[in-house]
This record gives sequence, structure tokens and C-alpha cells, in this order.
Amino acid sequence: MKKIFLSILILFFLINISFAQDTDVIKLPAPQMEIGKPLMQALKLRASTRSFDTTKLSLQHLSNLLWAAYGINRPESGKRTVPSAMNWQEYDVYVVLSKGAYLYDAKENVLKLITKGDIREYCGVQDFVKTAPLNLVYVANFSRVTRVNEEDKLLFVAADCGFIAQNVYLYCASEGLACVVRGMINKEKLPEALKLNSNQKIILAQTVGYPKN
Repeated sequence: MKKIFLSILILFFLINISFAQDTDVIKLPAPQMEIGKPLMQALKLRASTRSFDTTKLSLQHLSNLLWAAYGINRPESGKRTVPSAMNWQEYDVYVVLSKGAYLYDAKENVLKLITKGDIREYCGVQDFVKTAPLNLVYVANFSRVTRVNEEDKLLFVAADCGFIAQNVYLYCASEGLACVVRGMINKEKLPEALKLNSNQKIILAQTVGYPKN
């Protein structure tokens, strides 16, 4: 009887460990390629919104959105849905949800946990940032930016970020989501919460969610 009880206890312990590990990595479903409004309609509907419902986005929406933003659309070369100066691919996209902050891994199509807990308030100064279901944080890693002078580094990195943000705008317009890109963040607490190093700099953040009725 003791052996059976011990076996059940060990099994329960192993299941719990496995579950805990699984929550550190969120596997996203494959992005849907055959959805959405035509491009010209999406451009017509593209707009900034600062009023968001608190309803969480589905994993499918999240997968589609992240692929549109910075996914790999040419697996044979590893190139992405946005242009990148000299193919630096210098950006990391951080996904800030109510339960934690994650790093988007486009190659594996997963979210990797960086920080547990709700840090949305660090992603901006406006009240809606704290309650909207999703904040994307665009982080440039300057260790990948080579072969140009300092002035051109800033110019090219800023342009590359604009491409990502615009892809998000177009996806949101196509799928009836609300979004707004922002430059104002908590410059002390957000980098610390995302565990950024000295080569990494937050360029912009973008809030996404369902429009508030």
C-alpha cells in the first residue's frame, strides 16, 4: 500500500513539474494565412485607438498578429514579414500579457516566459495600457547592428521598427482589432522587468485589443 501511495505521489510530482515547465513556453498555433480583409480595405480602416475592451485575445489571434508583425515568411532564408536593413533582424518582440511578459520566438512559433506577473503598467503612462489585454514592446539589439556609423544606425533601426508597427496596424484593421503605437513607457522599470542588457533599447510599444463598445 505504501509503495502504491509513493508511486502516485511521485507521478503527481512529475506531472506538476511538467506543467510548471510548460507554462514557461506557450506554443502558438500555426498562423492563418487565408483570412482577413483585402489590403486596400485594411489601409482604409487603419487607425489609432485608445479605448480597449479588457477581453483577452485568443492564442490564434496572438499567433496571427505576431506572424504579421515579425514572423518568418520565407523559411528557406529565415527572412521575415518586414524588411530589415542589411538583414540585421535586430528586433526582439516582447509580448506583455496580464500573466507575464514573454519573448516571441518566430522560428519555433512560441512565447518564452521572461517575467511572471502583470507588468503592463510599465508599458506606458496612459490608463488604458494597464488594462488592455496586450502590449507589444519592440526592442532593438544594437549588438546586431554593424557596418554603419552611429547616425545611420539610429535611422535604420527606427525605420525597421516602423515597418513592424505598421504590419500590426494592418492586421488589426483587417481583423477588427484596436491598436495604437506609443513612445512613452516607463524607461526605468520596463527594461528591468524585461531583463534587457546594455545593448538592448526599447524603441516603441504598441497596445492591442478589442475595441471598447
